[in-house]
Amino acid sequence: MRNSRLYSRGELWALCILLLYNSQLSYSSNFSHLIYKIKEGLPKGILIGAIGDELNLDISVDPPRSFNLEQKTSSQQYVNLNNTTGELYTSAVEIDRESLCADSHDGQGCSISLDVLILPQQFFQLVKIQIFIEDVNDNRPHFPVEEIRLSVPENAPVNARFAVEQSAVDPDIGIHSVQTYWLVNDYGVFTLDVEENEGGELTPFLIITEALDRERQAEYVTDIIAEDGGSPPLLGTATLRIIITDVNDNCPKFTESQLNITLYGNATKGMQLARLQAYDPDEGANAQITYSFSERVTLESRNLFHLDKTTGVLKLAGKIDNNSGKLFKLIVLANGPTCIPEVATVMVHVVKEPSGPPAIMPRYIASEKDGIVSLSESEPPFSPIAFFTIKNTDPRQTLECFLESTGPFRLVPYQRFKNEYLLETTEPLDYEQQQDYEMTIVVRSAHGLTVRTVLKIHVLDVNDNAPVFKQSLIEITVEENNPPNTFLAQFQATDLDSGIRGEVYYVLGVDAPTIFHLDKLTGVLTVSTSLDREEKETYRFMVRAVDQGTPRKESIATVIITVQDRNDNSPRFINKDFTFFVPENFPGFGEIGVLTVTDADAGENGWVALSILNGSDIFVIDTGRGALRAKTPLDREQQGTYYIWIEAVDGGEPVLSCVTLVTVLLLDINDNPPTVLFPQSNQSYMLVLPSTLPGTSITEVYAVDRDTGMNAVIAYSIIRRTDGEPGSFDIDPYTGNITLRKTLSNRGLYSLWVKVRDHGQPELYSTVLVNLFVNETVSNETLIQSLLPRGTDVDPKEIPPVKEGREGERVPIPCSEYQVLLLSLTATCLGLFLTVVSLVTYICCKKVRKPKKKRLDVEIPLKLNHEMVDKNPMEISNI
Repeated sequence: MRNSRLYSRGELWALCILLLYNSQLSYSSNFSHLIYKIKEGLPKGILIGAIGDELNLDISVDPPRSFNLEQKTSSQQYVNLNNTTGELYTSAVEIDRESLCADSHDGQGCSISLDVLILPQQFFQLVKIQIFIEDVNDNRPHFPVEEIRLSVPENAPVNARFAVEQSAVDPDIGIHSVQTYWLVNDYGVFTLDVEENEGGELTPFLIITEALDRERQAEYVTDIIAEDGGSPPLLGTATLRIIITDVNDNCPKFTESQLNITLYGNATKGMQLARLQAYDPDEGANAQITYSFSERVTLESRNLFHLDKTTGVLKLAGKIDNNSGKLFKLIVLANGPTCIPEVATVMVHVVKEPSGPPAIMPRYIASEKDGIVSLSESEPPFSPIAFFTIKNTDPRQTLECFLESTGPFRLVPYQRFKNEYLLETTEPLDYEQQQDYEMTIVVRSAHGLTVRTVLKIHVLDVNDNAPVFKQSLIEITVEENNPPNTFLAQFQATDLDSGIRGEVYYVLGVDAPTIFHLDKLTGVLTVSTSLDREEKETYRFMVRAVDQGTPRKESIATVIITVQDRNDNSPRFINKDFTFFVPENFPGFGEIGVLTVTDADAGENGWVALSILNGSDIFVIDTGRGALRAKTPLDREQQGTYYIWIEAVDGGEPVLSCVTLVTVLLLDINDNPPTVLFPQSNQSYMLVLPSTLPGTSITEVYAVDRDTGMNAVIAYSIIRRTDGEPGSFDIDPYTGNITLRKTLSNRGLYSLWVKVRDHGQPELYSTVLVNLFVNETVSNETLIQSLLPRGTDVDPKEIPPVKEGREGERVPIPCSEYQVLLLSLTATCLGLFLTVVSLVTYICCKKVRKPKKKRLDVEIPLKLNHEMVDKNPMEISNI
């Protein structure tokens, strides 16, 4: 049932679409066309455009407009449409311009088209949307093959051009496509030029800059790099193998143009007399050499001697007359293609020997072909090469057999048999030092007859040499923040072995980080990502050079990459802000605190200088250590807190900086005695009626202390009385309130000396005189004035010694006893410690919640007696 309902809705939707299309054919005003541009590869949720805003549509109408994409279009998968607002976003399907528009070329645009229907019917509108996809540089140029082979004849003239047909391909277009080509190594004889055809395609051309010689170097191998125009540019690499083809520019040359051979009359047929050898530096068909007798060689000599036209081996082909001596002159020609024959002369002396000359018969132990013995360089010393048997000898004759040659060989008699000689090596052979040896075995009889035979030895190469780096330690420097795929170095290692055994490829060691890439053929080292010196300054790893022999040999070089610093880090204070607690009156230029600042950069980029942005008239800072100092002692009572902004600036280019806030809190010390505010003078008095009841509050001594904490807690005490009735008045030690203790029976003047002291260390105090006149009325002020005590009336034995400050303000004289002084210093230190603990607790609580603003304790009296303020002015007289 559910499926049938969905199907009915689908038919209804299709019918609606058909009606809307018919409607839009009738009303051309219901058609709009919008064009947008976006870059390829955008993630999901990027806004492309707002259709409602573009068409100035009112979204708040009733019924509301609905934006709908046409069903079953391939372009719909790339976008998401908000049906309510008409906003068009990128979808989770990423747009790849190269896949979407694979058939388009550089001149054509790449776009997707959408149809948006705005419903309901009364608001119907068809919106044609075209979204152009802009190219980004997300493809690297690549060559169709990994190795490009290019043949160049060795007689190619300078400035000759050869097209590199396998040019690189880049799917990107415009500036992001291939823009240029270059060679990693041009060997000083090549360069690259780039030509553009009518279709805009670039073709690299190899240009010859110096004359070539195949016989000097037959092949050049380098890397050709294709670079696009992106930022940063992307590179593509292929191996370019330039093969120098041979031309016939050399002719054969004999190694020896004159040979003398002595032949005895009893020489056997087929005996090898000599091997003529010519060489041609060319290769292939151009280096083919054939040997032949000159036309001037007689028919007799041709019948008697045979010359192999390919190898140049001269043998005895007929029988020599033993009874006669004769001289044969053989002219041998070495023929090469399009060359004048090279001439060598062979003189054969036939010597008459009654008993027959000795003959040398070789028997080879090592591998031999056409008179050439092949011997591996890995053979140990004293390896046997061949046996030589001397025949046709008279037992009565004494023979001498020896070796005429240079090299690690010797010819020794074989002990078990007579006239047997063994040719062997005396030390290891080395292919890299010498590949071919030619030696002559000489047999000489007692009559002076001499027989010679020539033997050639060719040394076979084995993989006995490991590749060798030019440098075993390679140090590279690179600036940090480098672009990806930065070229670092090109390693070169050589192998003295021949053929495939001497071919070298390069491999990174297992300790190399994965961010480095080494081309195994060219040895080019690159880094795939941007380096950060602050993350790691030095990279050290191994690079291996491995040959292709069996078994493989390798060598190792150490690579040290040092990342050079750039000023990309600003200075940083170790704390976001600093708070220092300093006792007031701290000596000028004393160290208040030290600000520690760091900079992750190195050298001048990491040098940091500190300066004060505000308050430099009060504070100075040591730019080296970061020590903050005040120019003069600070008074807490003038200002208790200072806020200072400190700037740290590095020495790099461009200059980077940071700032921090320093809070200096002054700790209070007891340097202010209490100040008596009431009574205002020692000469003031107050009228007290005799009928006043005991317990009645008479007056109040009111004082304040500019210090804080315990230094500002005030205590009151009566230190001397001059009243007629002792003990008539009491004073509250905390409030300073003076009350009547007992009924007054005597009239007259009562004087109370009140001591006002704080709780600081050392203790500071002031004294004040409170005068109370007991009577019903004030009828004779002159009399009262005469009764008021003067400063000279005070007995110094009863009142502690005081030093006059301002009026009514006094400071104590230090105690002379040592123990009392020590006790005072101890109490002072304890008080300072408690004060610091209280301030730290206060600041921590202040950070948790914002305190309400209130006046400091030093700014308000300990108690404000409103009764005292409201007293009748007639009852208080100040003289």
